[in-house]
Amino acid sequence: MSTLHDTIPDPNREARDAALAAACEVYVEPTSILGFQSAGRVLIIGPETAALAAARQLPDPLRCWLLVPGHGTGREIDGIMVSHANGREIQLQGYLGAFRAALYHGEARLDLGEALQLTDGAFDLVLDLHDEPQFTQELPPLGYYAPGADPARLAAALAELPEMVGEFEKARFFHYDPEICAHGNSQLQGCTRCLEVCPTGAITSLVEKISVDPYYCQGGGSCATACPTGAIIYSYPKPADTLNRLRVLLRHYREAGGADPVLIFHDGEAGSEILAALTTPLPGHVIPIEVEEVGAVGMDIWLPALAYGARRVLLLRTPKLAPSVARELDTQLGYAHALLEGMGYPGAAVATLDDPAVADWLAVAMPDLRPAGFAGTNVKRDALFFALDWLAREAPATPPTSLDLPAGAPFGEIRVDREACTLCMACVSVCPASALSDGGDAPRLNFLEANCVQCSLCETACPEDAIGLHGRFLFDREARRQHRVMNEEAAFHCVSCGKAFATQSMIQRMTAKLQGHHMFQNEAALRRLRMCGDCRVKAMFQEEGRFPG
Repeated sequence: MSTLHDTIPDPNREARDAALAAACEVYVEPTSILGFQSAGRVLIIGPETAALAAARQLPDPLRCWLLVPGHGTGREIDGIMVSHANGREIQLQGYLGAFRAALYHGEARLDLGEALQLTDGAFDLVLDLHDEPQFTQELPPLGYYAPGADPARLAAALAELPEMVGEFEKARFFHYDPEICAHGNSQLQGCTRCLEVCPTGAITSLVEKISVDPYYCQGGGSCATACPTGAIIYSYPKPADTLNRLRVLLRHYREAGGADPVLIFHDGEAGSEILAALTTPLPGHVIPIEVEEVGAVGMDIWLPALAYGARRVLLLRTPKLAPSVARELDTQLGYAHALLEGMGYPGAAVATLDDPAVADWLAVAMPDLRPAGFAGTNVKRDALFFALDWLAREAPATPPTSLDLPAGAPFGEIRVDREACTLCMACVSVCPASALSDGGDAPRLNFLEANCVQCSLCETACPEDAIGLHGRFLFDREARRQHRVMNEEAAFHCVSCGKAFATQSMIQRMTAKLQGHHMFQNEAALRRLRMCGDCRVKAMFQEEGRFPG
């Protein structure tokens, strides 16, 4: 957060500057740093004439190797090694300082870097002159340049490549907690939101959990914004630090006499350039908040900011915002608008902004609320509940008991068809958020709505298709935190020892399904179905004469 000075007299300007200065004093936990090393080894792929022309424009200390289409043997031209694909498929992987190029012909694989006897077999940089780039992510890896047929982009790449030699550092942008990840369980797929919105391809599925490659990650933050559980949080800075800075900023702004604060979140590159280029400075009540990426700021930041007293929260979109990140912002804004409007507030109090030069800052604003004072937290759902409960208490009208939300929202309930449910507890075993629990010794399915993230794992796991999802927000805090009985029935007791081991409906269904099976054509076999596991084994041995009666 940096101080913005302007020259237009404004009663809020001094309050804003004092608030920004106070916010900068709030301690921010540092994140870890990733290192990249580049010795200037450049792989240029594409048509030979264009690749040679590009290589000849690159100065020392860059060293170039060319991989061109067509057939031929490796040769050297003006000190530049030229290799031919010879009909083989090219595959690239890696990032700045660690690119690997492989050539495939059927099952045969040739590692180009190893064949050229490069140290560690890696290239540091890649200039891709093909019309179709090798990396198709919205944000390709650092060190990869694919200008296509655009001469201006090629010139920019050739100018930047010499600067990409040496040691570089990048923040580790995320923290991942697999214990609360809702991606999968028991080989079943649940939430896939982070994989769908990552613009770099840094996130991959491990079936039940995910893996995030920090070297591919470029801090877009949409994964943290989309994650319903908070398994991925942004760590540059962490949510608690961002919230504490906002709380301190808005408090100091009010105490310094400022009124009607509007927060505008912007990234530190394109967004800062747009604000700096404004011919008319921002009004004093508009407070710029610099973040690494606008996509990393989600509902767990917007809604607490309103609860802390912001009259409006705006997100500055720039042309550099990845399309997938922009789409996820729009999705999350849809949820936020539904929640705010359900409480009687204007939904557009949180909105994106494309051009600050023509902004009507307070066109749609929150009423002047009593500001909340809760501290920041890294637990995403806690931050959301703190803010929503506060806003509901301060709402101009009493909110409804519950509010229906669009599909995919991170709040809601499950609905259980009691006639179909056998209380097998498959749903309980896969729930990642402890929203579902059993009744201990009693056949009972309990549900805790505050914990439900609508990941669909329970719905997928249910063998009877007895579970459905319903997105909603329950404004009654106590009801949200109470266990509800979704289904229960009398226990079935073992016909041999009397121990409760299943439900009446489960035994009835199992008996009905198996009584036509050739292995269950006598009363003894059917009776075993009504026994607990221990007694069933004992009965089988007795029938075979291998176990004394």
